[in-house]
Amino acid sequence: MNTKGFTIKAAVLALTLGLAAGATAAELSGTLAKIKDNNLIVLGYRESSIPLSYVDAGTNQVVGYSHEIALKVVDAIKADLKLPNLKVREIPITAQNRISLMQNGTIDLGCNGTTNNEARRRQVAFSNTIAITETQLLTKKTSGIHDIADLKGKSVAVTAGSTSEKFMRNYVHEKNMDTVVVSAKDHAQAFLMVQTNRAAAFFMDTDVLSSLIGQSPHPADYIITGEPQTREALACMFRKDDPQFKAVVDKTIHDMQVSGAAEKLYNKWFMSPIPPDNKSLNVPLSADMKALFSHPNDRSYN
Repeated sequence: MNTKGFTIKAAVLALTLGLAAGATAAELSGTLAKIKDNNLIVLGYRESSIPLSYVDAGTNQVVGYSHEIALKVVDAIKADLKLPNLKVREIPITAQNRISLMQNGTIDLGCNGTTNNEARRRQVAFSNTIAITETQLLTKKTSGIHDIADLKGKSVAVTAGSTSEKFMRNYVHEKNMDTVVVSAKDHAQAFLMVQTNRAAAFFMDTDVLSSLIGQSPHPADYIITGEPQTREALACMFRKDDPQFKAVVDKTIHDMQVSGAAEKLYNKWFMSPIPPDNKSLNVPLSADMKALFSHPNDRSYN
């Protein structure tokens, strides 16, 4: 299903072409005007969303696939607004507070693992898709859990504020399952619940689950299982009704994807050793992602 952003597609495309040639201060509005006036852009990052956006414990720096995309957007803004010394501030956000921090102006851009869906588009806007994933269960191989129905009588961890939490709570309610849904503050805490047997499984995007297993001390102890329950289009997030800013973000992502730069970036974070432990997640580029890189778009699945 197309996003509501498509209703202004013509304007966005026109602004993309115009802004790429350089905008004057008098023409600016919304987020770009704010950035120009303050010589500052504020990025929201996640602390443990490996490999999308997280803090490398070795360097204490924010790194990740989607965070590098955010930095490419910053470079584009520097060039377009002729602000070579643009200051960048990075603020930690969570799945629970990211939308409110965007709405109240605390952050200007969030490139993390945020799902673009209809409910969220009423509150914020989204860029072209940067990743496509599905939701499944992470569990111990010895748990006996093979699908979502096997959660009956057990507990399942979810990340608070995520679309996965909403889906799981609705599913358990509609199916009248005696399953306890436990909210964790972040992905790392949810995985810890499985590791310490406080939850039988963790329900989340498969790329997140793969990264948690790949970075764990005993990856052979865990599996990702069950039929995928949802398909998710992940995108950068910014304030609503800001076509100028969307134009810059979308053009940056579009150019990365059609040039091959996005695939190289993907391979860096999903197919090569990454910090802090220099382990590879070994998650090959999917057919959906290959199609996305060939034809960039801002469509969502819900």
